[in-house]
Amino acid sequence: MKMFSGTMTTIKPFSNSELKALLDEKADTYNRTSFIETDPISVPHRFVHPFDIEIAAFLAATIAWGQRVTLIRNANWLLDRMDQAPADFIRNLQEQDLKPFQKFVHRTFNGEDCLNFLRALNRISHDYKSLEHLFKSDNGDVKSGIIQFRSIFLADEIVSRTAKHVSDPAKNSAAKRLNMFLRWMVRKDVRKVDFGLWTVFNPSQLICPLDVHSGGVARKLGLLQRKQDDWQAAEELTAALSRFDPVDPVKYDFALFGLGVFEEFRKLP
Repeated sequence: MKMFSGTMTTIKPFSNSELKALLDEKADTYNRTSFIETDPISVPHRFVHPFDIEIAAFLAATIAWGQRVTLIRNANWLLDRMDQAPADFIRNLQEQDLKPFQKFVHRTFNGEDCLNFLRALNRISHDYKSLEHLFKSDNGDVKSGIIQFRSIFLADEIVSRTAKHVSDPAKNSAAKRLNMFLRWMVRKDVRKVDFGLWTVFNPSQLICPLDVHSGGVARKLGLLQRKQDDWQAAEELTAALSRFDPVDPVKYDFALFGLGVFEEFRKLP
């Protein structure tokens, strides 16, 4: 591996010590507030109150695919229609308040989906003080927590086309956006990038968000052998990262993301 100015130009097999050094270096580089502006986590960072942060984070994570500039703009569009007070808006939601959201579109997430999500959040806000409570399962692990959250959130009234926007690890979905949301809410970050508001899980229990980009980088680094980007692969990747930091393995999400987005690592020979 040849490196200069912190950027790789060629790839060869890594020893464990070299791989840990690389991941630690890149996590340190990209786990900084200076990178927030171009990341969907910038959306909840506009707020201070915990429930405002939760709602903004959940909505931003829900539409977090495609071009980041577009998804950030669309998430902020939603919050502008809530008068930048998402917790108050959700708690006091009336049917007439939904009209501006009927024509919302982000990729395959449309106005009908948006209305269903807002109604579900309103219903939940009257039963729970925090979305955190929806993730508390008897098993206490992230997979069970996401499955339980999905069941409560969707209930019986949400149609199947909307339900597909809440990933289901029981069907082996990687649940990238929900794992990202949980990273934001749970991970204790001394640099104040992730919020660390929740205690429903320990940071060591979190599953690394996995998509085609992070998966591609992970496979090039030898961290992931499974070819599909599914829940099994996410668990495999997290287990590999836990070798280097068993207390906070998902901090390396910053390293995989930075290598893929800013250094185009997947394109290197």
